[in-house]
Amino acid sequence: MKSFIKDFEKIRRIDASDMFQTLKDFPQQIRKACQIGRDARPFLSDDPIKKLLVLGMGGSAIGGDILRSYLAAMPGADHISISVNRSYCLPGTVDSDTHVIGCSYSGGTEETLTAFKAAATKTNNLACITTGGRLAELAGNAGSAIITIPGGMMPRCALGYSFFPMLYLMLKSASVSRQAADKIHASLKELLSVMVEKSSLYSQVNDANPALQLAVKLSGKVPVIYSSSERLDAVNLRWRCQIQENAKNAAFGNFLPEMNHNEINGWSYPVDLSNDFAVVMLRDIDDHEKVKVRFDAIEEILHGNGIDNSQHFGNGKHLLSRMFDLIYFGDWVSYYMALLNKEDPTPIPLIAKLKDILSRH
Repeated sequence: MKSFIKDFEKIRRIDASDMFQTLKDFPQQIRKACQIGRDARPFLSDDPIKKLLVLGMGGSAIGGDILRSYLAAMPGADHISISVNRSYCLPGTVDSDTHVIGCSYSGGTEETLTAFKAAATKTNNLACITTGGRLAELAGNAGSAIITIPGGMMPRCALGYSFFPMLYLMLKSASVSRQAADKIHASLKELLSVMVEKSSLYSQVNDANPALQLAVKLSGKVPVIYSSSERLDAVNLRWRCQIQENAKNAAFGNFLPEMNHNEINGWSYPVDLSNDFAVVMLRDIDDHEKVKVRFDAIEEILHGNGIDNSQHFGNGKHLLSRMFDLIYFGDWVSYYMALLNKEDPTPIPLIAKLKDILSRH
């Protein structure tokens, strides 16, 4: 790590699009995203939201997952059924009572466009979050709310713009109780404070940077991310996707308690798994008490099998702060892993290659 720190400015030249600065500026992105959300036009209907379907793929979809996980743990909003659709096809449960948000950073994601067109035949409760493109045209033709966000970024780097306007759409509806809304606003205030603090910490390339420390520990290995199936399941997914796209590094994961009933038994073979894998456990202070015991138990088992593992908690009084603290931590870990892999974190060459192959059919 000492040589990495010493030569960082030279190594950073790999980062041709300066994702470093984009990550460092994430607190400012959140501020702008919240303002966009406050100014956004709500759904056409004033009816309470009972069912919300978010359409999206990749970095444009993860905001919906985070919203689902967060509101499911929020009394006064936990009655809303939220799901994310990553497909060309709509689920058969979509009807006139369903509220739909199409999320495509570019506005041209074919799966999202196809699903949004289908949704427009089922419900008038439509909105979209995009920089423009075909999705904005479809939403305009349907007379639905269009939330326009700044362009010029990779979708995965625009999480603030995909999540916070969506959260404000929920706050503007009659679905979220006053008590829940007050708690969410308090959470946003704390969240910004935590993000400013962590932006300074993670952008300092020194021995005290925990994101760099973990990236070095994971370097040359396949991270396996574990979390509870509640609260942090979307954070778990975000970690894996960021490591895969930024660091071009394989990463996998699972959830407790389910993995205790199958996957835990797979840590015996092949022999010498410790040479290739490392476990990262994402935990929350409000995890179920029995899940807490299970985390401690699998740490003991993995340690006994010689598997590197580490445990990480988000900071903050409020769940939203803790979720985004862990998300931001994982984003920086994936960034430093990219540089350790000598990879520019921004390009996604294999995805580009896949799109090229698909374009021939």
